[in-house]
Amino acid sequence: MKRNLFLTTLIIIAFSISCYGKGKQQATGPIHAAGANENHFKSDMTMNENLILTQQWDKVFPQSDQVNHSKVTFRNRYGITLAADLYVPKNAAGKLPAIAVCGPFGAVKEQSSGLYAQTMAERGFLTLAFDPSYTGESGGEPRYVASPDINTEDFCAAVDYLSTRDDVDAARIGIIGICGWGGMALNAAAIDTRIKATAAATMYDMSRVNANGYFDAMDTDARYELRKQLNAQRTEDAKNGTYALAGGVIDPLPDDAPQFLKDYHAYYKTTRGYHPRSLNSNDGWNKTSALSFINMPILSYSDEIRSAVLLIHGEKAHSRYFSEDAFKKLKGDNKELLIIPGASHVDLYDRMNIIPFDKLETFFKEYLK
Repeated sequence: MKRNLFLTTLIIIAFSISCYGKGKQQATGPIHAAGANENHFKSDMTMNENLILTQQWDKVFPQSDQVNHSKVTFRNRYGITLAADLYVPKNAAGKLPAIAVCGPFGAVKEQSSGLYAQTMAERGFLTLAFDPSYTGESGGEPRYVASPDINTEDFCAAVDYLSTRDDVDAARIGIIGICGWGGMALNAAAIDTRIKATAAATMYDMSRVNANGYFDAMDTDARYELRKQLNAQRTEDAKNGTYALAGGVIDPLPDDAPQFLKDYHAYYKTTRGYHPRSLNSNDGWNKTSALSFINMPILSYSDEIRSAVLLIHGEKAHSRYFSEDAFKKLKGDNKELLIIPGASHVDLYDRMNIIPFDKLETFFKEYLK
């Protein structure tokens, strides 16, 4: 019983990685007004929000001398303008295969997704690492909200943007989702036939973890209590006129913190991965964001994905079961599950000697040809 209650409590981690309390106060980094994006959509799609973008290099990883980097914006179907980092191989010519990257859940493009994007650009792909709606440098109010529909749309909007570029072959576009955005990537692949290949690294099924808790420990009564808690929070938010945040990774860690929370702390709360705009590094998600995921399973139609899928997960990751179960549902001989020996969940965020970039390059070159 004690273990089940503990696992049920960990549901909050799905949004804030904080079952123990608040993180640090949100920090503010240096910002500069960005110039107009030269690749805006035509007609009314040029009516983008006036985002404030940091032009200096503020990533948690070093800048590569093998690629050209620039900031761009694009708009999704809900009218939200997304901010992104574009990485183009130097001396590239003609129309290139392209990859949009997002994740982990609660991270920003200056963290893991940017690292993946830059590295894949070094290997010949035009890549786009974007901040999801309501987070990072992207637009959308209220801030720090997650949505199974809108965040899936964010991937599709990235494909819209890439498809309109003169230096991209619109018939050769893929996506990479990390952590919670791995599930979003699969959902996007199920709906968007323009996506020719999808890789999901260290994937979370955000619907499943919010509805069932970690390791499916929640029963219907526990789920009902969670709904009551979240809806009571909605009332408080309405009274206060503000949206309470769930808190990021707790710092300092309590003595009884599980290993995977220690791993999150080692990334988000240290110089290894801390970023002032990262939700997990600071005050986390809007508390009530979990509500929509509980009732909307994002992988309902993943068995209908006809394009190629590569699932990558660490052998020792607490989240490994998400990828294993998702893989069982996939159909076709163009689907693969790769388990990385000895790797944890967070190892696949930034450990260059563990992330299988050779495999990712081979996969995308095979299916984006």
